[in-house]
Amino acid sequence: MKAKLLSFGMIAAALAFPASAQKKYDPGASDTEIRIGNTNPYSGPASAYGTIAKSIAAYFKMVNDRGGINGRKVNFISYDDSYSPPKTVEMVRKLVEQDNVLFVFQTLGTPSNTAIHKYMNMRKVPQMHVATGATKWNDPKNFPWTMGWQPNYQSEARVYAQHILKTKPDAKIGVLFQNDDYGKDYLKGFRDGLGDKARAMIVAEVSYEVSDPTVDSQIVQLQASGANVFFNITTPKFAAQAIRKAYDIGWKPVHYLNNVSNSVGSVLTPAGLEKSVGIITSAYLKDATDQRWANDTAIAQWREFMKKYYPDGNQADVFNVYGYTVGTTLAQVLKQCGDNLTRENVMKQAASMKGFRVETLLPGISITTSADDYAPIESVQLERFNGKQWELFGEVMGR
Repeated sequence: MKAKLLSFGMIAAALAFPASAQKKYDPGASDTEIRIGNTNPYSGPASAYGTIAKSIAAYFKMVNDRGGINGRKVNFISYDDSYSPPKTVEMVRKLVEQDNVLFVFQTLGTPSNTAIHKYMNMRKVPQMHVATGATKWNDPKNFPWTMGWQPNYQSEARVYAQHILKTKPDAKIGVLFQNDDYGKDYLKGFRDGLGDKARAMIVAEVSYEVSDPTVDSQIVQLQASGANVFFNITTPKFAAQAIRKAYDIGWKPVHYLNNVSNSVGSVLTPAGLEKSVGIITSAYLKDATDQRWANDTAIAQWREFMKKYYPDGNQADVFNVYGYTVGTTLAQVLKQCGDNLTRENVMKQAASMKGFRVETLLPGISITTSADDYAPIESVQLERFNGKQWELFGEVMGR
């Protein structure tokens, strides 16, 4: 009897071993494929961002050509939502309910992501590394299936406020902002950064709608306010308009431009490089137009990637560095998942990054997350445009 018990125990142990090593899949994953969904504004008022998804698609084409991730090919399915929240809802429901993606990744825009925020968490489908810096994406307690990636808007705006207080304490500040969650998030951080001086220093706040054809009248209004500092909270199309109009009417404030519109290729070139001289912004990525990276290994590798996999992409557009860098981040998350490609494990691994470096990030900036901190990047460095390229100055600020 004792021998029989021993043999049963041995059999149980033998059965337990392969079970513990068993592959686990949720919809969108298999032995051969990882299916990922995305929406991006390939058309509409924010179409300058469309290149981000194109560079991500190119990145995963490169990954697949190199054997995929843990032997699985990435199937990146991306739809145009035109920066329209109702369309985002429609496209994301299609991705989740018809295309059966494992998760959505880099859905772009604060209004767009807000529209699907509750849906994704109700369905328990990861809303991964959303392409917006709104502060609310770092709320793992209430929205455990949503994670940001880039530095949050409020923290970035506080950096500008601190710089103004230090360098121009008697400033008269005019603010242009997009009238939605994105613009208001930046504005809140900026006011918080100025503290009790905000009421006296901010002499004008003017908003615009995404549907507006131009922001020319807003710029004229800001000039008339007597502002000698300008905080430009706009998406690329309107950022270029604001830069150009301010120059054309002879308004020359100290100009701070939010990070999401600091692309030389998509914003400053259309606005006019000579009209962009002196603008201050923040960075966390290496910009290929900056000569300090001329011999940088990571940027050289990125250029080779662009040449082979996205030859039509603009190498002067930092949004293409962004797409490559966030793609590399996700690839690491999926590598860490191993053969456990469940939605729960994707979030678990995304929340387990400890100082992960993508070499296209600025020196001193890395990716760190935890179960109660869904903000992967929390550091930036200020930079100023000299007419040809951005020039970094000061120290890396933040974590």
